[in-house]
Order: sequence, then structure tokens, then C-alpha cells
Amino acid sequence: MTIRYEANPPKILPDINTNESILKFVEKIKIISKKCDAIHLTENVLGYQRVSPIKVGKIIKKEIPDLPITVSLRVRDKSEKEITEFVENCISIGFSGILILMGDPSQTGKVDSGQVPSSTVKRLREQGIDSKIDLYLSISNKANFSKIGKKIDAEPKGFMTQVIQNIKQVQSLSDNLKGFSVIPILLYPSPKNEKSARFLNLDLAVYSQEFEELLKKTHEITGDVLITSPSDFSGLNEFLEEFSN
Repeated sequence: MTIRYEANPPKILPDINTNESILKFVEKIKIISKKCDAIHLTENVLGYQRVSPIKVGKIIKKEIPDLPITVSLRVRDKSEKEITEFVENCISIGFSGILILMGDPSQTGKVDSGQVPSSTVKRLREQGIDSKIDLYLSISNKANFSKIGKKIDAEPKGFMTQVIQNIKQVQSLSDNLKGFSVIPILLYPSPKNEKSARFLNLDLAVYSQEFEELLKKTHEITGDVLITSPSDFSGLNEFLEEFSN
């Protein structure tokens, strides 16, 4: 039984002290890690420049050594050499897994590198990297299973989904991805996360009423779930405290 928390490292902004932002971020992880089983660190969500998950993950691993950490690796704007360095850093720090994804277009105009997630996983597996760290790919919540052959052929440890809208999506993914770990992502339905809900075409009122049941049933099906709450840390922290009791 695993409940993960998705954490977005601080944005790098000209008028904000980055070191202070990192300290606050790490303190939040210390707080929420007492209510969840693992964390997932993202990288440059929506293409905005953020503190590297490698940098903050290294600090968190020193502060909370037993906390499993997975991390996103965007390949869109990395060369093969940069990808290899990122992966080697993840292994040396002691991360448990890497979600390899394309990533959103860079907001700073960085040119796409031409790297592809499924090909990257395949290459890393051929190098034996999967014996040192788990490799994951992303998958749509409404996946067309006849068109994901390259992802299946890459043989990742499993798949992390887009934000799940209902239990039917979870069941479909679980039924069609036998032999793979499936980690569904759920959005914590807080009014503060309304902007994210709109972006995802979620009816927050309906989603909110069904959320706890959706979380329980998802967990029953996959044994693993990742909760994201980009704009409401406190609300999710309180919810997890009640949920875990």
C-alpha cells in the first residue's frame, strides 16, 4: 500500500531568494512525509525553470533517508549525455525510480533535443540501468492500448498516469497493463486547485464528492497512488492526516 505525494520544486524567480525557497520546500516535505509513504519530485512543470529535483532530492534524502523518492526526467530539452548524467545522479543519491517523459515546451525557448521517452527507457534498459533504479513512462488516463506498442516494447517497470477522472479509467489501465506497475495520479479537490481542475477539464464539485471513495478504490486496484495538489499543500496535508488515521 503506497500513497505518494507529488512535489513541485520551487520556481527560480529573479526577485526571490532561491536558497530560502529550497529551505521552505524541504520543510514542507518533512511535514507531509509523516502522512504519506513516498514523494515524487517533478522537473520544470509547464516548462518553467525550477530548482533541479536532483538538488532538492539530495537534501531531502539526507534529511529523511528512509523516504522513497521518485523523480521526473524530461527528455525534451536534454541531450543523451545530459540524460545519462541525470540518471547517474539519481542512482548515486538513492532515488527509487525515474519517470521519463517528454515534458512541456520550455518557457525559455530551449530547443527540443529530439529525444523520445520510450526510446530513452529502452536504451537505459539495454545499459542495465533498470537493475539499479526503476524506470517509468507516462500514460494517458484514456489510453488507446492499440497505439502504445513502443511504450510496452520499452519494458518500463510501470506507468504513471495523467490525472485520473473516475474509477473506470483506473480499472481499464490495470486490466490492460498486466505485468506493469500502474501508479494513477489523483488531484486533491480543493478550491485552491480549481485552476488545475479547469485545465484538466475536471468538474471539481463532482470530483470533490467522490474523491475519498475514488482514492480508496484506486488504491485497492493498483496498490499505489500519487496525489497532486499544486496550490494547496495545507489542505492535502490535513486530508492525509485524517485519511491515514
